[in-house]
Amino acid sequence: MPRANPAIVNDPFAWRLALVYAAFFGTTGWYLPFFPVWLSARGLDPAAIGVVLAVFQLVRIVATPAGTRLADRHGSLSRSIAGAEVATVGAMALLAFSSGFPAILAAVILMSFVSAPIMPLIDAYALKGLSQRALPYGPVRLWGSVAFIVATLSGGVLLGFVRRTDLIWLIFVGGCLVAAATLALVPLARVEPVTARTGARSHLRSPAFLAIVAAGCLIQASHAVYYGFSTLDWSAKGYDGVTIGILWALGVAAEIVLFALAPRLPASIGPVTLILIGAAGGVVRWIATAFDPPLALLAPLQMLHALSFGATHLGTMMFLSRNAPEGGRAAAQGDVSTANGVMMAAASALSGLLYGTGGSYAYLAMAVLAAGGAGFALIAARLMSAPER
Repeated sequence: MPRANPAIVNDPFAWRLALVYAAFFGTTGWYLPFFPVWLSARGLDPAAIGVVLAVFQLVRIVATPAGTRLADRHGSLSRSIAGAEVATVGAMALLAFSSGFPAILAAVILMSFVSAPIMPLIDAYALKGLSQRALPYGPVRLWGSVAFIVATLSGGVLLGFVRRTDLIWLIFVGGCLVAAATLALVPLARVEPVTARTGARSHLRSPAFLAIVAAGCLIQASHAVYYGFSTLDWSAKGYDGVTIGILWALGVAAEIVLFALAPRLPASIGPVTLILIGAAGGVVRWIATAFDPPLALLAPLQMLHALSFGATHLGTMMFLSRNAPEGGRAAAQGDVSTANGVMMAAASALSGLLYGTGGSYAYLAMAVLAAGGAGFALIAARLMSAPER
């Protein structure tokens, strides 16, 4: 367990934000590995599960930019976060009582719509508030990863004796905890929307921004097979719930170490370098995982999550903290999330088809996505080094 930074403990903004990250990613620690299992227990086959996961991401393409721009317009990030989370809890309850593909799909669409802006709004709120207080992002964000490990380990134990049709209630309880934490967030001062200021330039007209977004979302989308089918795949290979929970936890533990050390990274390691490191980790991880490695090798491969996810995420956040327009941070964060949603939706649909026909060989396609992310990161490096015109 990492030691709390005294500056974070003594600042109400920072520790309340850390609680939100912990609650949110604790819930995610139950949702990611066990939601596909719950869908399977409800009678959905791999192709149908892939469709549900893809639609969940596709809805976010509309809901995320709408929600984040609305938050920028009204200037209250904390209230927007809390309102969206309360609505999400209601949608989770509806989903829990749904059965059959049409009803489940409809409930997932509703849950996706109301929950879509939450994570980009939290990150926008975090980058703005932490910057105002000269506090680092990584040591606050890592508490989300700690909670993710606790959730995956506890979920792995519960998977051994809780009916798979009841796993949805773990997600619901987590959602209630997130809602309670968001209601305690410290409000930030209102900032004039960027669109109302003369001469403001949209981040969407920046080639470097677009290249960074393309790089990050390709690498993050390369996790689609892992998020959607690793638990089912490992279960089919005979691993029990505790072992599966430990495998998920190992990756996040490595991620925590990276987040904790982030403030000590050399200044020469900028956003592009971090994203390139993330792409390299993804390529190695997915190629090796595709060939059914034994548990002794699978465990260290899981630790590459620190690179494939962690370094990519830190690089993207570093770029946004330096380049997102004041008064338009939520919109910029939301557009990154939307791009991630587009790529994750496509990758999720593809992963359902590939896993259904080729099993773990589906990971090879994920390695191609990670390599594509490296290519866009190199393009971003060139654009960022070019003189202004």
